[in-house]
Amino acid sequence: MIKDQFRLAVVQTNPCLGDITGNAEKARHHRKLAAEQKADLVLYSELFLSGYPPEDLVLKPAFVAACKRELEALAKETADGGPALLVGLPWADGDKLYNAVALLDNGVVETLRYKVDLPNYGVFDEKRVFDAGPNPGPMNFRGVRIGVPICEDTWTDEVCECLEETGSEILLVPNGSPYNRDKTEERMQIMLSRVVETSLPLVYCNQLGGQDEVVYDGASFALNHDRSLALQLSQFTEETGYLDFTKDAQGKWFAKPSRIVPMPDTQEADWLACVLGLRDYVNKNRFPGVVLGLSGGIDSAICAAMAVDALGADRVHCIMLPYRYTSEESIKDAKACADALGVRYDTIPIAEPVEGFQETLSGVFAGTESGVTEENLQSRSRGVILMAVSNKFGAMVVTTGNKSEMSVGYATLYGDMNGGFNPIKDLYKTEVYRLSDWRNKHHPAGVMGPAGEVIPNNIIVKAPTAELRENQTDQDSLPEYDVLDDILHCLVEEELSLDEIAKRGHSMETIHRVEHLLYIAEYKRRQAAPGVKITLKNFGRDRRYPITNGFRDRV
Repeated sequence: MIKDQFRLAVVQTNPCLGDITGNAEKARHHRKLAAEQKADLVLYSELFLSGYPPEDLVLKPAFVAACKRELEALAKETADGGPALLVGLPWADGDKLYNAVALLDNGVVETLRYKVDLPNYGVFDEKRVFDAGPNPGPMNFRGVRIGVPICEDTWTDEVCECLEETGSEILLVPNGSPYNRDKTEERMQIMLSRVVETSLPLVYCNQLGGQDEVVYDGASFALNHDRSLALQLSQFTEETGYLDFTKDAQGKWFAKPSRIVPMPDTQEADWLACVLGLRDYVNKNRFPGVVLGLSGGIDSAICAAMAVDALGADRVHCIMLPYRYTSEESIKDAKACADALGVRYDTIPIAEPVEGFQETLSGVFAGTESGVTEENLQSRSRGVILMAVSNKFGAMVVTTGNKSEMSVGYATLYGDMNGGFNPIKDLYKTEVYRLSDWRNKHHPAGVMGPAGEVIPNNIIVKAPTAELRENQTDQDSLPEYDVLDDILHCLVEEELSLDEIAKRGHSMETIHRVEHLLYIAEYKRRQAAPGVKITLKNFGRDRRYPITNGFRDRV
C-alpha cells in the first residue's frame, strides 16, 4: 500500500500495429527496466497492445480475443510484486467494443476504464469501430486514486472534471496523438487547461512511431497541479521517463522535476517526422531497403536524403534514368547528390523503351501532333524500370511528388507516381526548398545520414523542371511556386472562398485555374502512394473530396 510516495515510469515507445505478441514483449521489456529503476507503476500509450489506430482490425473478433489473451498473460506476471501496468487495448464487453485501458497488478486485471470521447475528425474515425464508455471514476492503485482519461477525453473538460469530482488524485493519460506542425504547443495548452480546471497533476504519455501516413511523435510530458513542468521527453525518439511523486504540504501529489528535453524547431520537427514515417513504413513492412529515381531535381534529392537519414546509405539505391532532354547539369547534380549521401548509384538510359513505345503506338497516333502523351511515355518508362528493380530485389520504390504537384495533378500516373511511399507528399514545393536548405546546415540527432551539404546547392538554386521537352521549366504550365503554394494552402488547409483568397493579392484568373486543377486531380490522388502527414490537412485521411465533383466557387 502506497502512503506518501511512489515512482511512475512513462514509456514512450514504438508499437507495431497488429503485432500483439511483439507489443506484449515490448511491455515486458519496459516493465523489467522499470523494475530495475524501482518503479511502482508503468504507463504505456493508447491501445499499446494492439497498436494505434487499429481501424477495422478491431471488427475482427479473433484480433480482439488475441489482445485479451496477451493482456491476461501480462497480468499474471504482475504477481511477482513488481511494477503494475496501465496497458491499452480494444476490449469487448457483451456486444460493446471499447477503446480501453487496463490496470494489471497482483497477478490479475484489476480494473478497466473505457474511452468516453471518441474522435471522429481528421485522421480519426473511432466512432466507426468503438462504443463510447460511461463517464469514469478513479482506479484504486495501491491506495492512490488514479484518473485515466484516454487521449481525446482530455481535449474537452467533461471527463477530467468527472474524475476530479469522484476523487481522483492524479490524471494519467495514455495517448495516440499524431504529429502535425506545431502540435506540441497545442497539446501543452490543452493539458494546462485540464490542470487548471481540476487542480490535479497530469501525465501525458504519447505513442511514438509511424503508422502508414500518420506519425506519432512522442513528446510525452507531465505537469504538476501548480502547472509546473515536471517531465518533457523528446520528440521522435524512444525513451522512458521516471517521475517521483510525493505528497506536498497541501496533501496533493507532486512530481519532482525530472528529465526536461527542449523541443525541436518547426523545420527540424518536420524533417524528423518525414524520416521517422519513412523508416517505420519500410521497416514495419519488412522491406530490405528502397530504390528511387534520382533526376538531379530537388524532390528526388530531398527524398534520397530523407531515405538515407531513415535507413542508412547501404539500404538506399538511386538510379538516374536519362533521356535526350536530360541535361548534363542534371546528370552532374544527381551524381553529386548520390556521392554526398554515399548511396549506390546506377544509370539506366531510357531511350530504347521510350522509342519502342513510340514505334508501337505510331499507327494509332498517326496524323496527330506530339505532345503531353509522348512526354508522359518518358515518365512511365522510368516508372516501369523502377518497379522492375523493386520486383527483382525487393526494395520499395520511394515516390517523390510534393504536395504542390499532388494538388494540381502535375505528376504522371503509372510514371513518377509509381511507388510504395512518399515522404514529402504533404510538403509544398516551397517547403521542400526550405527543408533542403535547412538539412544542408543541420545534422539532427538520430539520423543515419552524413552531416554537411547532402543536397548540392545547385539543385536548390536552379529552376525546377521535369525535363520532358527542350528548355522546359515548371513555370511554363504553373504559377510561380510561392503564388501557387499560397493559393493551395488557402484552398486546402483553410477552405477559404475565392474572394477571400483574392484579397491576399492573387489574380482571380489564377485562383480559378488553381481551384480547377485541384478538383480535377482528385482521381490521381486516390491512386497515389501514402505519405507522411505534416500539415493540419493532408490528402487522404484529412481531406476527403469526391472525384466526381461539379462544384466550383463562383458568385
